[in-house]
This record gives sequence, structure tokens and C-alpha cells, in this order.
Amino acid sequence: MATTSAGLLPYRRLPDGGLELLLGHMGGPFWARKDAGAWTVLKGELDPGEDPHTAALREASEELGLELPPSSAPDVELGEVRQRSGKRVLAWAREWPQPGPDLERIASNTVEIEWPPRSGRHMEVPEIDRVAWLTPDDARRLVVSAQATFVDRLEDALRR
Repeated sequence: MATTSAGLLPYRRLPDGGLELLLGHMGGPFWARKDAGAWTVLKGELDPGEDPHTAALREASEELGLELPPSSAPDVELGEVRQRSGKRVLAWAREWPQPGPDLERIASNTVEIEWPPRSGRHMEVPEIDRVAWLTPDDARRLVVSAQATFVDRLEDALRR
């Protein structure tokens, strides 16, 4: 059965009217030299019976290693996408007030992986090895392909 993850797409409005989105680059040796398709909304799997929005906020906080800013308006519901792997991803967006988090302080939680695959050797890697503020066009180019829909939905919601 396909897993379900919930995530948060922090965004900020720039003084010139532009928009930037905070995405995470997936950690570990498999993703180390990849760029396009290696970025993601801050997300993770739901605990049994957990409210998806609550899970999205928990996962984003864990992957950033810091508290999220309080929401000055309701988070924007971005709906669901299904990734090529079959995983369902539900997402919300939250405006991050200026100046935003100190990206040097980001310290993601870790996960244990087998590396190389089928080697029997295990290692701890950060779920997210770095984060960056990206324009919507750069985000669409770099994010896991199915998640580009979240960028489109956020832009549509902010235009309304």
C-alpha cells in the first residue's frame, strides 16, 4: 500500500512583489550530486490517526530543526498529489514573515538508510541536507516533479 505524507511549503513575499518558496534538498549519498528532482516540500509520513495538517507542521519543524513562525492567516491548503512512486503527498503553505529563518541554523532530523543498497551497511543521514528560498520558476524546475503542482496551486491561491 502506498504511503501518505503531509508537508508544508513555507513562502515569503518580497518587497518588489515577488515570491520565494522554502524547499529542502533531500539528504544522503543518493541525492548528494543531484539537483533537479532532488528538492521537496518539508514533509513526512503521518502517524496512525494523526491529523494531516498537524503532521505537516510537525514534519516541517523536524526537518528544519526549529519552531515554525505563528500563522498570521490560515495556512493555504494545496491539496494532494501522487508521486511516481505511488506516495500520496498532502500539503499546505504558510507565509513566513521577513526576514525568515537563519538558513545556517537549519538542522534536520536524521534517518537510517542502507548504503550502498543491499549492502547490509547502514548509516544515518539528514532527511534534508540544506534548504533554500527559490523563485516559483526555480522551485518548479528543482522539486520532485509531482510536487510542482503545489507551486502552481499556491500561486493561484495568492492571486485570488
